[in-house]
Amino acid sequence: MSSEKSPKEMNGDHSSTGGRRPEADVEEARSTLLGDSPSRGREATARDEKRIKDSFMAKACNLAFCSVGLLASYLTWGFVQEVIMTITYDGEKFPSSTFVVFSNRLLALLVAAALVYGPSLRPGNATRPKAPLVQFAPCSFSNVLSSWAQYECLKYISFPMQVVSKSCKVIPVMLVGKFVHHKSYPWIEYIEAVGITVGVSMFSLNESSAKDDEDARQTQFFGLLLVAMYLTCDSFTSQWQDRIFQTYKIDQYQMMLGINMFSIFFTTVALLWSGELFSSIAFVMDHPVALKHLATLSITSATGQLFIFYTIKNFGPIIFTIIMTCRQMFSLVISTLWFGHVLGLLSLLGTTVVFGTLGYRIKRKYDGRAR
Repeated sequence: MSSEKSPKEMNGDHSSTGGRRPEADVEEARSTLLGDSPSRGREATARDEKRIKDSFMAKACNLAFCSVGLLASYLTWGFVQEVIMTITYDGEKFPSSTFVVFSNRLLALLVAAALVYGPSLRPGNATRPKAPLVQFAPCSFSNVLSSWAQYECLKYISFPMQVVSKSCKVIPVMLVGKFVHHKSYPWIEYIEAVGITVGVSMFSLNESSAKDDEDARQTQFFGLLLVAMYLTCDSFTSQWQDRIFQTYKIDQYQMMLGINMFSIFFTTVALLWSGELFSSIAFVMDHPVALKHLATLSITSATGQLFIFYTIKNFGPIIFTIIMTCRQMFSLVISTLWFGHVLGLLSLLGTTVVFGTLGYRIKRKYDGRAR
């Protein structure tokens, strides 16, 4: 008997399998195991669609959570801000805007310290800011000044006027960027800045024409100077924060901690220097309603900061800007209805110009990101 194999034997006799090669059987088995069959493909497609749908719903719910959190925090904060600075408590006005800033920063400091140093809240994260503490001093000082000016201006102008005027924030940002950082801006941004300025001017002129005497007009002018101070200091604060973020490896909670540490120092010195610290403490102890308002303001300010960080981290600055622009409009409506502010035709037109320009600006930036 010959030991040599025939070509048929060497290549394998496939007659028992209907002429199919063993490799085909292996491929079929592999396809079945890996889900490459048509039925498996349909199942995989269905699973993918369900996963996409679940992901979309989760993102939509998260966005709704951010929107509700920001609106609830800052609508309440804006309303209580106007209450504290404009009403009287048993015939007395709240004695110190600086003490309001101090109270806000004190609670924010406690929250930031818990987030940075609380091991149960931030496991595995660094517990010490990696930036020198002195780096937080300049933006903390400007932040205190901007907050003080924001509260103080309500003694001289209406809350709607404050809201509309704060929309001019883009102008000092561009000025600082142009003359300090030598940035160049497209012509459309200058047109937007002019549009916002025109709208605010229309609103201001309408309120000014409603004043009967020169003293009232001078009072309003001083209020607008405080708004300008707020805008300038706030612009410096944000740009200095950007510089720290780019230079040192810190997160937003460490930034919050560093700024509020110096804010407490600056406001405490100012309160002791002016003699307002103990008189303000005595005032809130004598007026429990004022203490409740101050606590509400501090809580909503702290929660608002957390929602800002969370929203920007998850959805970016454009979505955050859209939400906050809506908040400004809602705040203006609530203040007008609750406190009885009268908005003339020119004020309404100016408001439309301002928020229309802001809306176009947001859309333009969103379209630019989408390309």
